[in-house]
This record gives sequence, C-alpha cells and structure tokens, in this order.
Amino acid sequence: MNAPIDLRSDTVTRPSAGMRRAMAEAEVGDDVLDGDPTTRRLEERVAEVLGHEAALFFPSGTQANETAIGIQVRPGLEVIVEANGHHIHYEMGALAALWGVQPRAVATPDGTLSAGLVEAAIRAPSAFTPRTGGIVIENTHNVAGGTVMPLETMRAIRDVAARHQLPLHVDGARLWNAAAALACPLRALGETGTTVMVSFSKGLGCPVGSCLAGSRALMAEAWTVRKRLGGGMRQSGVLAAACLYALDHTLPRIAEDHAAARAFFEPLADHPAVRVAPPPTNIVMLDLVRHDADTAVRLLTEAGVLVVRIGPRRVRVVTHLDVSVADAARAGEIVARTLG
Repeated sequence: MNAPIDLRSDTVTRPSAGMRRAMAEAEVGDDVLDGDPTTRRLEERVAEVLGHEAALFFPSGTQANETAIGIQVRPGLEVIVEANGHHIHYEMGALAALWGVQPRAVATPDGTLSAGLVEAAIRAPSAFTPRTGGIVIENTHNVAGGTVMPLETMRAIRDVAARHQLPLHVDGARLWNAAAALACPLRALGETGTTVMVSFSKGLGCPVGSCLAGSRALMAEAWTVRKRLGGGMRQSGVLAAACLYALDHTLPRIAEDHAAARAFFEPLADHPAVRVAPPPTNIVMLDLVRHDADTAVRLLTEAGVLVVRIGPRRVRVVTHLDVSVADAARAGEIVARTLG
C-alpha cells in the first residue's frame, strides 16, 4: 500500500540527509552563557537577508511573534491585526495572557490589510477607549489561503505606522513564499517592519526554528524576553545549522511548492463538491459543498490524502518539499474522486 500523501502542513517535512549531516557536524557552544557560533552565524545572515541590524533565533514562530509584541507594546494598549490573523487564532490568547494587550481585529475579504483600513482602525485619543500600541501584518496569510500582501501595500502600512509613531511587526512565517510569489527580494519585504519574524520549519524543511529581526536595541530586549519565556537554548547550533543549510539548499526551490499547489488545484477547479480558488502560493483552501469537514478529513485519510480541518466546512492543503508536483496532482485527483 502506498504511503499517504501528507498535505496537512509544510511543517510535516523530515530533514534531508544533507541537512542531518549539517546538524551532526555543527560547531556549537552554550548560547545562554557565551554564545553558540553557528547560531550567531545564522542570526547575522538572517539580519542581512531581512535588512535589519540584528536577529535572534527562537524555537518557535509563536514565541518570536509574542516577543515582538512584548518588547514594543505596553499593557492596556491595542494591536491592530487582521481578523483571521495568526495572533488571533493560533497563539492561545497570548496577547492578553502574556502582555495585557488587546487585539483590534480588522476584517478583510482576503486577509490583506490596507493602509486605509489600518489608518481607520487607529483610535483617536479618548478618555473612554484604549490607545493603539502597534500594528501586525501577516505575509503570507495562512487562514486566507496563502494570500500575498504586495510590497507596495506593506510600504504603505509602514508609512502609516511611522506617521503615528507605532511599531509595525511583520509575521513573516511564510515570507519566503511571499518573496517567491512576488519575485521580490526578501530584504525589501523584511525591512518594511520595525520587527519581522520568519520561520524555518514552514516551507524550508527544518525541524525547529524561527528568527526575529529588528534593531540591535530591540533584539537585546528580545533576548531577555525570550529567556523569560523559556526560549534560552544551549547548543542551539545543532538547530541553527539546519536553518543555514535550508537557506542555501531549500529556499531556492520554494517556488516548486507553488507549482505543486496549482497541480493539486487543477482537478478540483470546477468540481461540484468543492469551491476552491487558484492558490497564490503553497496553500489551498477547500470549501466543502457535500460534506462537513470532519467527514471529509476521514474520507480523504482513508483514501490516502491527509488534510487539516480549518472550519466546519473547510479543509486546508499545504504543499511542501516532500511532495512532488506529480504527487500533488495525484492527490488532487484522489480528492476529486473521493468527494465527488
């Protein structure tokens, strides 16, 4: 029997043989005591790639995202975020639980905030309402189906933030995919934010790891907050080596995942059992017509395709380096046949 085609996320990948060798051979130290040399190399490279003075290695994107809020937004203030953003759905209420910060959720049809929407969400000074303390944008946008925020939009929101003297955090877990889709340098996207987070376990095939980039002063504060949150790692160079390997060997082929997503989409484009839009990157959202999501997940698992439930009648598919274009096309055909 063939192994199932696992399209639940681009986090299900396994380290390649080359990545495992890089991890095994990594030069390491104690990153809390006196620094890990491989981790330092990664941080310096990420800072350069994203157009910032410094970067800090984190075990997870959520911890990096939340640290960005913790070092820039005071308790009792609001953070403007798209209504279906990662901070709203997938960070366990950390804005409130950790920082005493309230999300100011702004609804959009496709997950893309605009400068106008952000400007409108910034509250005027009042004795009755909380003040705005920061802005978060997500690129690509997970729940919206991997939609891409154009560089011009990011720059326009940056200008609004600067005019109101507000920090702008870029949740760029899949900024790699945005850069590939836009044919745009990562640096141009990264430097729009006061801080920016990128994840190596999404799309780049690493087992663990994210980085937060910003000014040297902000990253010094982030080091303290990371330690407070339990993110002070020791021989972290073993993990950082995987990320360095990915920047050299995995990042250049990431557009192949977008091609695989399109190959998955094709058999379903006009299918009566689903409503599906052409994928802009490596995420495909299926809105179900004939089945609820739990039933669809069960039927597809039995048929050999693994997907994730996103809502009562919505499932998500994510292509990645462990699924070829041919595998993705076959998975699309299986889904069409199974849900038909």
